[in-house]
Amino acid sequence: MNYFSTRNRKKKFSFKDVFLRGLAPDGGLFIPEKIKKYNSDDLKRLKNLKYSDLATEIVSSFCEGEIEKQKLKSIIEKSYYTFSIENVVSIKSLGDLNILELYHGPTLAFKDIAMQVIGNIYSEFLKKSNDQINIVVATSGDTGAAAVSAFKQKENINLFVLHPHEKISKMQRKIMTSENFYHSNKISKNIFNIAVKGNFDDCQNLVKQMFNDEQFRNHIKMSGVNSINLGRIIFQIIYYFYSYFKISSGEEINFSVPTGNFGDVYAGYLAQKMGLPIKKLIVSTNENDILQRVINSGEYKPLKVKNSISPSMDIQVASNFERLIFDSLDENDQEVSQLMEKLNKEGSFKLKKKSLDYIQSKFYAEKVKDTETANCIKEIYKKYNFIVDPHTAIAIKAVEKIKDKTKTVCLATAHPYKFVETVEEIIDDKLEVPIQCLFLGPKEKYDVLENNIDKIKKYIKGKVE
Repeated sequence: MNYFSTRNRKKKFSFKDVFLRGLAPDGGLFIPEKIKKYNSDDLKRLKNLKYSDLATEIVSSFCEGEIEKQKLKSIIEKSYYTFSIENVVSIKSLGDLNILELYHGPTLAFKDIAMQVIGNIYSEFLKKSNDQINIVVATSGDTGAAAVSAFKQKENINLFVLHPHEKISKMQRKIMTSENFYHSNKISKNIFNIAVKGNFDDCQNLVKQMFNDEQFRNHIKMSGVNSINLGRIIFQIIYYFYSYFKISSGEEINFSVPTGNFGDVYAGYLAQKMGLPIKKLIVSTNENDILQRVINSGEYKPLKVKNSISPSMDIQVASNFERLIFDSLDENDQEVSQLMEKLNKEGSFKLKKKSLDYIQSKFYAEKVKDTETANCIKEIYKKYNFIVDPHTAIAIKAVEKIKDKTKTVCLATAHPYKFVETVEEIIDDKLEVPIQCLFLGPKEKYDVLENNIDKIKKYIKGKVE
């Protein structure tokens, strides 16, 4: 399997290249040259597989020739051993609602599902080359904790996590930075948490600047595991297939996905391209609504980030959207480059009608306000005695607002305890502490730095050298 950049189709890359680089050398995002298509007979064959076997079958087509299938199966099974349920995810039926719980991993968020496997694949690749790499990742709250959990005992790897200072929930931060969670004399040396005085978009921009600085990137042997890393997205495709098999009898269904950076919902789009009968993917946003605006109007224009009760989606630069734009432009890499250059220089761009029509044929998009989110959490608790986190509530409310009666799966992307203060205030009740949070001590370890690329680089170089 070969890969290329959304901004340059000519240069080819291997799965390992894509996996370890994260971002393409030209600033674009990696795309597979071809995607395996499943027909109805294939889907019947896959239908009854347990989650790890389904993951092996689907992912193997993306790394064919580079990771032997039995080795991949072993890596996947090892990765999911830490999850609290055997099949990684579960589905709850609440009346007409189908809630796909994606938070049974070690850090209580959907990011674990890809990140745990990615950590072990990194180890596999580095075992053969004996290279030392430095992973730099930006997080809006959950990616960082998942990365810390996945890489905390890995040899030849340092992990630098940038999160927006005082703009994620206290529990999100604590899971990521608690010394009891990942530190001991043996394993603390490879994890570095950085609280950036800014928002998530600032953190993401800092990481992109470092990737685009070829001298710095090569000097520290930099890699990344944000959702721009296609490896992350590939492992998120699986739960679309798995949940479809659990609730559908062969008919088309919808998926509602709370999203800020467009990574998780793009995984659903890839599943659709691979032959999964998905009618529409519902892009569910909070008041940081750049995705809702561009999908409904065609204008991509980042605005100022608003703080919300769903902080993992407080994003105004949805990096993964570039991959969808590439398809909507009939895979024209030059047009993508022109649009990204226009965005960089002018702060916005407008999609042509043909491109927008393509996107609207695949996606709905809906914005949900904080007040609506809170009311949804309260109503679900009152009606079903079931608690959802603010991001999941946005997915549920978006379905209600769109009024499409097609059977729909709502992605529950995080455990409500990650937002314990917000949720307890809304439902006026106490949450049970999940086992993953029972041993978090009071001491946290992170450094607060200015939103300054030179200072961030100096900090990283100082730790690496």
